[in-house]
Amino acid sequence: MAVSLRHYRFIKQQYISQVRHLSCGGESGDLTGLVLGVYNEDADLHGQERTFTKTFTEFDQKLEGKLAELLRLSGPVPKRGETRIFYGLDPKFNAIVVVGMGDECQGFCEREQMDEWKEGIRMGAGYGVRALQKLHSRNVFVESFGHAESAAEGAALGVWLFQELKNSSKQKFIPRLELFEDCDYTGWQIGLQKAAAQNLSRQLCETPANLLTPISFAQSAVEILSKAGVNVEVKVRNWSKIMQMEAFLAAARGSCEPPIFLETSYYGCEPDVAPIILVGKGVTFDSGGLCLKDCGDMKHMRGDMAGAAVVVGVCRAVSALQLPINIRGLLPLYENLPGTCAMKPGDIIRAKNGKSILVENTDFDGRISLTDALSYSVQFNPKFVVDIGTLCPEMQELMGAAACGAFSNNDELYEMMRIASIHTGDRVWRMPLWKHYKEKVTLHPTADVRDEYRSAGAPCTCAAFLREFVPPVDWIHLETYGVNLSDGYTWSYLRKGMSGRPTRTVVEFLAQLACKHDTVERAAEKAP
Repeated sequence: MAVSLRHYRFIKQQYISQVRHLSCGGESGDLTGLVLGVYNEDADLHGQERTFTKTFTEFDQKLEGKLAELLRLSGPVPKRGETRIFYGLDPKFNAIVVVGMGDECQGFCEREQMDEWKEGIRMGAGYGVRALQKLHSRNVFVESFGHAESAAEGAALGVWLFQELKNSSKQKFIPRLELFEDCDYTGWQIGLQKAAAQNLSRQLCETPANLLTPISFAQSAVEILSKAGVNVEVKVRNWSKIMQMEAFLAAARGSCEPPIFLETSYYGCEPDVAPIILVGKGVTFDSGGLCLKDCGDMKHMRGDMAGAAVVVGVCRAVSALQLPINIRGLLPLYENLPGTCAMKPGDIIRAKNGKSILVENTDFDGRISLTDALSYSVQFNPKFVVDIGTLCPEMQELMGAAACGAFSNNDELYEMMRIASIHTGDRVWRMPLWKHYKEKVTLHPTADVRDEYRSAGAPCTCAAFLREFVPPVDWIHLETYGVNLSDGYTWSYLRKGMSGRPTRTVVEFLAQLACKHDTVERAAEKAP
C-alpha cells in the first residue's frame, strides 16, 4: 500500500500543477470533478463500519475498492461538511471529493421545523462543489444523495457569487453542474430552477444602488422575465398619479430618480381564473429620508428591494416550471432620499383606498409605499395576496437569520407556507395579528392610520398597519429583514452576502398550491 500512496501523491502533484497552470493564464482544459458522500461521522469512535451512499458504493466497486481504502487511510470519517479530495483514481474524473453528510438517520425534526435530511444534502452538495470550484474544475458531477432536487439546490447555490463588477482575470470560475448516475433528472432540473431563482434575487440585491436604480431595475426585470414568457408592464409617475397612489408617490418624493410601478403577469391556466398577487417592497436604496439613518445602518440598504427581487425570481421560476396558476406581481420601485421635496414627519397623506396616513417617521417609507400596491390588488379579484419585504429591523433582533416572520389572516394559508418552508429549509414562523396591534396604529385623533414611531412589538404593529390596506381576501405578509443577509456559516451553502431568501420557499408554496389544485381538478373529472 505504501507504493500505491506514493503513486497517488505523484498524481496529486501533477493535478495541482495543472490547476496552477490554468489559473496563471494557461489554456483552458476540461478538468472534471465528482462529488460523493459518506455518513456516520462517529463511526470510528464507536467501532462501527462507515456507511457510504449508494452511489459511492457502486462507484467504488468499479474502482475495486480503491476509493474506500484511500478514504480509510486519510483519517477519521469527514464530519458533516468536511471534504476529502482524491486524485487520479478514474480516467473520467481528475478529482473526486468525498463530503461528510453527518448522521444517516435524519428526517423531519418537529422541534427544528425543518427536514434535516434534505438540508444535510444541500449542505453536502454545496461544500463538495465549492471544493472543486477552488480547483478550477470546469465540469462537476454531483450524486443525488437520495434526493436530486435538494442536491441541485445546494450545488447551484454553493457555487454562485456576485462578481460581475470584478476584473475578469480575478473572477472565480462557475463550473457546469451535472447529475451523476441517477434517473431523477426531473428533480435535478426543478432544483436548478429554484436555485437559479434565488441566485437571481441575490444578484439583484447585490447590485449597487448607483447601478440598480428604479429605472434600471425595471429594465432588468423586462429583459429577464420577457425571455421567460412573463408579461411585464412598466408604469411611470403620471400613471401612479392617475391611479391616486399618493402614498407611493410621497415615499418617492425625495429622489430625483422617478419612481416606477412594475407589474408582472404570468398565465399558467385560463385567464379568468383568479390570480395570486405577489407584492414586493422595491426600495432600491433607503437612506431613511429626512429621518436619516446612521452610516452603518445604510451599509446594506442596496438590498432593501429584496422583496421585489424575490418576486422577480419567483415569477421566472414559476414560468420555467410551468405551474398551472395565474400570478400577478406588483412592485413599487423608488429611492428614499432626503431631497428638498421629501415627505416630512407629521405629514398626512391619503392612500389609494381613501384612508389617511400620519407619517411619524420617514424611515417607515416601505410600509407606506406598499399600502397603495395592496389597495391596487383588489381590481384583479385575487385568490389571495402575499406581500414580501424588509420592513422592520426589530425582526432581525427577534429571530436573527433563523426564519422570516409570517403574518396571516388565514390559518390554512400560513400552514401551506410553513410546510413549504420545512421542505426548503428556509423557515417561516408565525407572528400574531391581535386587535391590540390594530388599535396601536388606528386609534389616533387626526388620521385613520399612523406608522407608529418607536413602537413596542414593531413587526406586529407594522403588519397591523399593512392589514388596513389589504382587500377583503386571504393575505400573508412575510417580514424578511432578518433573513436578508447570509453570514456564510448558518446556511453554509450560501456565501456571505445577500441571501435571496425566501425565494425557494415561495416557489415551493406555489408549486404545492398548484399540485393541490391539479389534484382537485382531476378528482372532479373522474367523479360520476
